[in-house]
Amino acid sequence: MSRILTIILLCLSTVINAQIQFNLDSLPKIDFNEVFKNHLKFATVYGAINGGTSISDMSTFSVTSGQLEEGLIETPYDYSFTLGVRKIARFGYENRANTFYDGTESNYTDAATVGKVQGFEYLFEIDYVRQQGIDYIDQHHFIRYSSDDNCDGPLCIDHFAAKVEYVKDGFADVEYFELSERYRYKKDKNLAFSIGAAHRLAEPYGYNPLDEWLLDNGNLHYTYLAIQEGYSVDVTNSEYKDPSGNIVANSADVWKEVVIPQVLADYTEKKRNELENIIQHSIVIGFDYYKYSKKTWLHAWGNLMPWHYNDGSEFSYHNYIEDEQWYDYSAGLIYGIKYNKNLGYFIEGKYNKYWNREWYDFKFGVNYVIF
Repeated sequence: MSRILTIILLCLSTVINAQIQFNLDSLPKIDFNEVFKNHLKFATVYGAINGGTSISDMSTFSVTSGQLEEGLIETPYDYSFTLGVRKIARFGYENRANTFYDGTESNYTDAATVGKVQGFEYLFEIDYVRQQGIDYIDQHHFIRYSSDDNCDGPLCIDHFAAKVEYVKDGFADVEYFELSERYRYKKDKNLAFSIGAAHRLAEPYGYNPLDEWLLDNGNLHYTYLAIQEGYSVDVTNSEYKDPSGNIVANSADVWKEVVIPQVLADYTEKKRNELENIIQHSIVIGFDYYKYSKKTWLHAWGNLMPWHYNDGSEFSYHNYIEDEQWYDYSAGLIYGIKYNKNLGYFIEGKYNKYWNREWYDFKFGVNYVIF
């Protein structure tokens, strides 16, 4: 029996090796230079510097020992330095108004799950920005793939969409990396529903470093926290010093109202930066709708994550909410109509809510042409 089994295994091994060799030999030869060239074709690489006046200088007044003292709060000029490369097909309603990309473009369709054409589209953009005296870095990178053309039947394997995205928004204080893959059910040529999985890598949102400093009565032991961070307090002489030994306050009121808020902000940022990013696996369902004519158009999409895997880790977001599950979602809407040859109006916007953090923008207006 053992000899028979040995012979069978040898035969199977021979067949499998032959099959593998056959499959390898039958694979088409891939010209990676040609593939790379095709994916760069019609892409635009751009860089731009934009600047302008920030908020005006503000005069301040204070009285010390009966003497009036004047000050001036100056805010440096705003600027943005943008570098990027993009290859994204424009939808019918989009108009390339500018000759050049100047880095100030805000295309709502970049947030859509599905692109205009089949295949790969991508955007890689980084912005170094100063706005109202605050410096930060914004980044938006994504690669999305849509495959649903030339395919009959709702269960066609080509009804598929995937997107890899990295977002860093300084003003919204949100940063994450997301990968999603979905099956799309096309109800008709305009409307499709999708379901799949999303995987997000981000800092442990919901974690509050100040919780460990709360007293039983709910108050915060902020002075002791400041001392642990290197500050010193001399109540007798009314001297409050920072870790470098510099006097930062001469009264309890200034210490409490001015210095402590900065101490808490610095401590919170330091503790958050010490933590490693965690990955969140979620179920995602969504829809996308696109219908266009020269007189009216509607493009809408939405995504909902109703269930999230709890890995039981110390910093899982499940630990910071009352319910075991929560809803994360995003949506976008672009609607325009040319009512007649004179009048037209539009509504455009997008909204995101992840881990109870919101960021959004919108615009709407009316155009009336006089002739």
